[in-house]
Amino acid sequence: MKKILKVDTPNVYARHVGAPELHPLLSVISYDEVSPIRNSLNSYGVYGLFIQREFPKNLSYGTRSLQASDASIIAVAPGQQGGAEDNGELLELSGWALLWSPELMHGTDLETRMRSYPFFSYFYTESLSMEPAEWETISRLIALLRQELLAEGPRAPALRGILLGYLRLVLEYCHRIYQRQRSEENNDTADILKRFHALLEQYYYTGRQHQEGLPTVAYCASEMAYSTHYFGDLFRKETGGTAIHYIHTYIVNMGKSLMMQGHNISETSRLLGFEYPHHFTRLFKKITGLTPSEFLGK
Repeated sequence: MKKILKVDTPNVYARHVGAPELHPLLSVISYDEVSPIRNSLNSYGVYGLFIQREFPKNLSYGTRSLQASDASIIAVAPGQQGGAEDNGELLELSGWALLWSPELMHGTDLETRMRSYPFFSYFYTESLSMEPAEWETISRLIALLRQELLAEGPRAPALRGILLGYLRLVLEYCHRIYQRQRSEENNDTADILKRFHALLEQYYYTGRQHQEGLPTVAYCASEMAYSTHYFGDLFRKETGGTAIHYIHTYIVNMGKSLMMQGHNISETSRLLGFEYPHHFTRLFKKITGLTPSEFLGK
């Protein structure tokens, strides 16, 4: 059985690599300062950007291998799994890791903006390759962010707004890199998978769950003019997983966000389109290994 590090909060990973814990909702790690470190296969409950001059080999992203170029960025999101299992090897890494809890963004425009960053999706299995000037700029922004934490401490007034400001800038640079790389590609299959994700977002944005219940693979396939069987095969080929598991993970992650915004389990269940709260509880535990009550009580 694989040994998996459950990164439910940013500081779980900080402790794993021996980095200081600077804020309960955000972790800034300098690999140059903590190396050498050991590999880890991580299950994420947080967002993360891994910015390195050279990544370890044989990295996984979900059930697939990840193509990581030199001087590049790997983005991860809650509900995802990636990395490399610890084999005892010590690694000398150079660069940064920036991890933050979804809670940091709750109620802000950045929480909504996150849906516009496709490089956090399982569908995007390449790292974001930086030009030298981009490496310098992003590294400088992260260093300044860490300097704010070191100077002010986690409870300083207005610190959250400052952290979110730096985070927005870093993410917009990442988005520019992503757009440049996509303009150099022509991948019809990746576009189909992106449409699948956008379809789920539109389903909930328009409130269809209140009339039709949870989205299904058959519905999504039909909306994209595919047979259910063909779309299921296409998804499995591209991601190594199943379309229904992706839908369920998407729903559970929405549930996490709603509960962390203050909705109780019954309200969250209703907002997601479940007929009964215990159906939501059952799916939540299937995907996360925890009940919603256990998740809220962590």
